[in-house]
Amino acid sequence: MPAEIDMLSLHGSLDSPVIESMNFLNEISQRFPEALSLAAGRPYEGFFDTADVHRHFRTFEAHLREKFDGDEAKVRRTLLQYGRTKGIIHELIAKNLSVDEGIDIDPESVVVTVGCQEALFLTLRALRRDDNDVLLAPTPCYVGASGAAELVGMRILPVQESADGVDLDDLARVAEQARAAGLRPRAFYVVADFANPSGAGLDLDARKRLLRIAGEQDFLVLEDNPYGLFQDSAIEPLPTLKSLDGEHRRVVYLGSFAKTGLPGARIGYVVADQRTMAADGRTELFADQLAKIKSMLTVNTSPVAQAVIGGKLLEHGHSLRAANVRETELYQANLRHILGELARQFPAGTRPQVTWNTPAGGFFVVVTVPFPVDDELLEHSARAHRVLWTPMHHFYGDGQPRNQLRLSFSYLSADEITLGIDRLAAFIREQSDV
Repeated sequence: MPAEIDMLSLHGSLDSPVIESMNFLNEISQRFPEALSLAAGRPYEGFFDTADVHRHFRTFEAHLREKFDGDEAKVRRTLLQYGRTKGIIHELIAKNLSVDEGIDIDPESVVVTVGCQEALFLTLRALRRDDNDVLLAPTPCYVGASGAAELVGMRILPVQESADGVDLDDLARVAEQARAAGLRPRAFYVVADFANPSGAGLDLDARKRLLRIAGEQDFLVLEDNPYGLFQDSAIEPLPTLKSLDGEHRRVVYLGSFAKTGLPGARIGYVVADQRTMAADGRTELFADQLAKIKSMLTVNTSPVAQAVIGGKLLEHGHSLRAANVRETELYQANLRHILGELARQFPAGTRPQVTWNTPAGGFFVVVTVPFPVDDELLEHSARAHRVLWTPMHHFYGDGQPRNQLRLSFSYLSADEITLGIDRLAAFIREQSDV
């Protein structure tokens, strides 16, 4: 007889709704290819050009040739051989953070990862020593963060969101209660600019208070910043938590080039400039500890993929803001357009009563409807109305239907957004009449 593996004998994370979510959301668009997707939080594809990939690679190759004084063997080895575990574009990333975010770091505190998802996993794996170590995170929360915590067996303590972002009173309360119960809050995961899924952010006072709470309660802040660049260019961007952190080094900064560089390259990074101290008094960068884990997980991040991102940084003076001007303009136009289309379909004071938030940037809008939505309704929407969206229960990790859904506006043209909202409106009216 063929061997069978009892699910109860496998890692407990495989039974988690969170782990199921990522696969479900990735696969449903394949099952309904004719449906227009307001679900995919992906960059716009209209600017993709394979010629850019080749040019970026050659730009970085020329950079290496200059760096190595024309030593072609060393250039080839750096690009094509197994590479340095912490990465080969760490110096360029450090310059990018200085140029765009005012974050000044030692390049050695950077670990280049296979997407930001690996950066999350490495960090949580290092912080979780035993069952008493817990992660604090907003609810709703990005599926990738809660999924990484599941994989390392790290319990998440939810922190409430508010209309202005994170409820910081609740954060302090949850941390205090955890310590009183004998637990160790190791870190708080947060997206300070245009969070996925809510689009929420933190104002300057909230950012400063969050850092004070982290110091008082002795936990790290894991700042994930995939959407911070995509806001109105006329508005002065708020400083990142990492740039405000200064010498306190409470913030571990998680970065990704999936939205700002090229998603197919799968390049992310983590800035971990905290010091670790061994029993014998020796100190190392936290980044060095993460690199030890990475060496046993992915060995190193593809140098070829790093070269593409490195070349793009070099071509734009190390600035992702400069590299993403047209993308930012498109996403801002799409945000205005989707808000306008929702207002056209659901005027205030009319039935069905549908409301939505109004983020200032990012990729997502959350819509509140008069009925609970789940995966079964999503499949009906895809089949009968040919439109996809994301049920919000996926970001709570409990599988319980809620009267909210997330819409993504980044992937589509203006005409596609109009068509998508028309189809969504037909679905909502149908369900409101049931």
